[in-house]
Amino acid sequence: MKKRIRYTSFGFWLVVSIILSLLLPSFGQTAVKQTDFKVTLLGTGSPLLSTSRSGPATLVEVGNEKLLFDAGRGTALQLYKANMLPGSVDKLFLTHLHSDHTIGIPDVWLTGSLPTGGKREQAFNIWGPKGTEKMMLHMHKAFKADLDARDDSGNGNIEGASIMANDIKEGIVYNKKGIEVIAFKVDHKSIEPAFGYRVNYKGHSVVISGDTRYNENLITFAKGADVVIHEVAAAKPDIESESIANILDLHTTPEEAGKVFRQIQPKLAVYSHIVLLGGLTEEKANLLERTKKTYGGTVLLGEDLLSIEIGDKVQVQQRSNEANSGN
Repeated sequence: MKKRIRYTSFGFWLVVSIILSLLLPSFGQTAVKQTDFKVTLLGTGSPLLSTSRSGPATLVEVGNEKLLFDAGRGTALQLYKANMLPGSVDKLFLTHLHSDHTIGIPDVWLTGSLPTGGKREQAFNIWGPKGTEKMMLHMHKAFKADLDARDDSGNGNIEGASIMANDIKEGIVYNKKGIEVIAFKVDHKSIEPAFGYRVNYKGHSVVISGDTRYNENLITFAKGADVVIHEVAAAKPDIESESIANILDLHTTPEEAGKVFRQIQPKLAVYSHIVLLGGLTEEKANLLERTKKTYGGTVLLGEDLLSIEIGDKVQVQQRSNEANSGN
């Protein structure tokens, strides 16, 4: 006869609590990290309005630092969904000054200075192309009434709401605690300069392309990177439109991106800032299939809140169970 296992009330709830603690970490906690180099795609969208893809923003957690690259639509909310508050971010790197990459800055900056938003304890530091300092100066002026009111009421954080903006040039723009951030020029044609970034840490690296056409300089700076996060654009082939053609000329097609990946040979390539024009849907865009024409390695179609841990191995955690591998 099999023994019946009986639980006391205390024992039963102890087991339940342990299981829940493993499956559902509470706010402010994170799952156990395999490495201290993690990349999260906060937003993978474009200027096109979307309820499934937020504006372009990529978070790099490296060592004990959080580095944010671009702050598009909804970035503060995406940080919250990623189990952190905007006040935990005090370093922002901009690829270029198009509005879809900067419109989320006020929310991250100001909400992050509030007690309910994480109460950033030091200045909000921003690095970006020429014009960044001027943009942030005017942004500070635009929100002066709010800043003054919060200072007077004691509901704000003067230091956390202060801004340190830096206009950068190509080269190393940040180098502390073993973390190296390199900015390199890319070709977005409609706005100059535009940058991509490479983050190096403990012999590993991630490259973020920013918005760019096929670009040899990106390939040069990305050689040897573990992970490359690259933009991509496509349109319905049967639509003849000068405006769509002009937009495509600012970006990289899947076939062109495949040529980029083939020369870099990363462990993993990921698409973000996904631009689909003329009513083209993701299902019909066939981005991964088109990439296979020029590249045989592993490519993922990025989605919001997809995370990548970088170490001796590259590990991916996706929100859905759908496999997006290009292999």
